[in-house]
Amino acid sequence: MKFRSDFIFGGATAAYQCEGSTSDYGKGKNEWDVFLEEQGRFKADPASDFYHQYPVDLKLCHDFGVNGIRISIAWTRIFPDGEGKVNPEGVEFYHKLFKECHRQGVEPFVTLHHFDTPADFYKDGDFMNPKTIDAFVEYAKFCFEEYKEDVTYWFTFNEIWAVATNKYIEGTFPYGVKYDIAGAVQLMHNMMVAHAKAVVAYKEAEYKGKIGIVHAMESKYPYNEAAPEDIKAAKNEDVLNNQFLLDATFLGEYQKETMEIIQRLVSLNGGDFCAKPDEIEVLKKAAKYNDYLGINYYQSRFVQAYDGESDIFHNGTGEKGTSKFRLKGVGERMEKEGIPKTDWDWLIYPEGLYDLVMRIKKDYPNYKAIYITENGMGYKDDFVNGKIDDTPRIDYIKGHLEWILKAIKDGVNMKGYFVWSLMDMFSWTNGYNKRYGLFYVDYETQKRYPKKSAFWFKQVSETKEV
Repeated sequence: MKFRSDFIFGGATAAYQCEGSTSDYGKGKNEWDVFLEEQGRFKADPASDFYHQYPVDLKLCHDFGVNGIRISIAWTRIFPDGEGKVNPEGVEFYHKLFKECHRQGVEPFVTLHHFDTPADFYKDGDFMNPKTIDAFVEYAKFCFEEYKEDVTYWFTFNEIWAVATNKYIEGTFPYGVKYDIAGAVQLMHNMMVAHAKAVVAYKEAEYKGKIGIVHAMESKYPYNEAAPEDIKAAKNEDVLNNQFLLDATFLGEYQKETMEIIQRLVSLNGGDFCAKPDEIEVLKKAAKYNDYLGINYYQSRFVQAYDGESDIFHNGTGEKGTSKFRLKGVGERMEKEGIPKTDWDWLIYPEGLYDLVMRIKKDYPNYKAIYITENGMGYKDDFVNGKIDDTPRIDYIKGHLEWILKAIKDGVNMKGYFVWSLMDMFSWTNGYNKRYGLFYVDYETQKRYPKKSAFWFKQVSETKEV
């Protein structure tokens, strides 16, 4: 079986991770500028210097069969303060970038928010504050109108779950809070309301393009399939990570089962959750408008029951076997015999992607289309005589593409696949020691080198066969 002729074989990027020039050309500060300064760890500058190198990267796309690129707009390049005064230099940069995409035959898929809330809004509560929701919608409307001739495919947010869990449960993103399930749930809901308002604005303006959202999703399995307590633990994590957001996206409201589990989990944290009627109204309106769902999939989880105190350790260095995730009242993530993992303890389980999209097809039949907007393997690439043999990355991508083909055969409307990432770039919690790209970046010279995976990916794109 082959991929369709119009299937997108893309590469994914994010503004803050690749552009560099984080405080140049009129750009304002965002939450990560503040957080990383406080942490004193590393900087996303010059990163991959995409701000200056994008013609090189898009030429590589053209030459290696990458016919789509995920790009995010840096909110504070457009509005340095998040609202008010517009930065003309930032506006023009994206015009030039999108035009170069089209010149090279690479379709841009554009995300409005990829983890980069403006600094003032971050200091004032981020999306917990209704003011940030309103400002995001105004920023989105500006971009829709400004780039209506350049952009056909839009996404509102990237990975609302990742934002919520890393800010309020795992503590690795700004604000660095841990074990606050109630905070994570409220933030997810508020960001979904912002998404819905932006989608409704886009559709009511009758633009010719399409719009959706990107969710980070993982299949959750009971560690012991015969143990009722493990089945319950897996369901807890699924509702937090997947079902809550899928309900909001495709139903516009939360199922009874979803709310029962969410209320139980937030109450363990001394909190509660309530969605206002006007918020549900806009979620319902947007649910019928979503043109597609983007799924970022890297791994699945095997979960067993856990009733102790929360205990999480994030492996941010690639020291295999050091990660730990035990969330009070939810469950404990476990390794599974026979399933390999990366140096960062991410389980390599392509079948989980198949199970995930088949579940969406079954449980949310009003979905219209799916793009795999991120999938890839972090690896400690060895640069030897100008060459990079990243065969494990090829094996990882190949396995996932094979299961995608099976899902297409079984009726899922899958429109494209974006490898994370197009080129090596800055990693939020790892700095520069974790590489994902098809193209190796020498950060000292900013020279690009195609990896073995880039040549393999080109063949797949051209033949439509894995």
